[in-house]
Amino acid sequence: MERKVIVRADDLGYSDAVNVGIARTVHNGLINNVGVMVNMPTTMSGLAMIKDAGVCLGLHTVISAGRPLTNPKLIPSITNPDGTFRHSSDYQAAMAAIHDFVDLNEVVLEIEAQYQKFVALVGRQPDYFEGHAVVSDNFVKGLEIVGERHHLNILRFAAGPDSPSVLFKGKVLHVFMESMGKNYNPYETLKRAALAQYNDGYAMMVCHPGYLDDYLLQHSSLTVPRTQEVAMLTDPQMQEWLERQQIKLIKYSEV
Repeated sequence: MERKVIVRADDLGYSDAVNVGIARTVHNGLINNVGVMVNMPTTMSGLAMIKDAGVCLGLHTVISAGRPLTNPKLIPSITNPDGTFRHSSDYQAAMAAIHDFVDLNEVVLEIEAQYQKFVALVGRQPDYFEGHAVVSDNFVKGLEIVGERHHLNILRFAAGPDSPSVLFKGKVLHVFMESMGKNYNPYETLKRAALAQYNDGYAMMVCHPGYLDDYLLQHSSLTVPRTQEVAMLTDPQMQEWLERQQIKLIKYSEV
């Protein structure tokens, strides 16, 4: 019996090297879902690399990298004095202290701006809608507000008994995202995700494929695992294994 698994690549637009890595996994690998960061300087070049590839494109909403699309003076709770977004470490520290400094009205302004930018760049609504690297109740509420406003397909956080999960189109997507773990092996992660069986939905592996450049090394704590994921996702032997196991990698539009 054929199993269905979702595998997606996050962070298109983060840097030139990330774009190259993602493009390779789209054209020569397993990726058919790509999350786009619309606020970054290399977003347009990244989109050009995968133009007409037929992949699902999601809005990977950002409030912890690069600069906002909204005037920083209007969203002081999530920006630094120099106009850049606050770093993900700020949000992590706030979560540990049970203090959500994100102002709901402010974050809704920025999420809306990023949604409008996505539509302007891509020419349509995103196939899926979620957030990048931040755990904040008000950020999640802001995503829900903007998502419901525009009738978007939101990936909603859910409490799973066995694994982290999200709700999407009435299905539970069980999340496999282990790139920050010690001794990460993307081959093993994808195989476990692919062989998992769920009655309520699908397994979903979240990847961050890419190569390394100076911008990424200065701004992201996730480095070498990105290159490991490119290697795995473009490995013909991985494709052959999936075929032997009768595993189909599906798009979010197929859920």
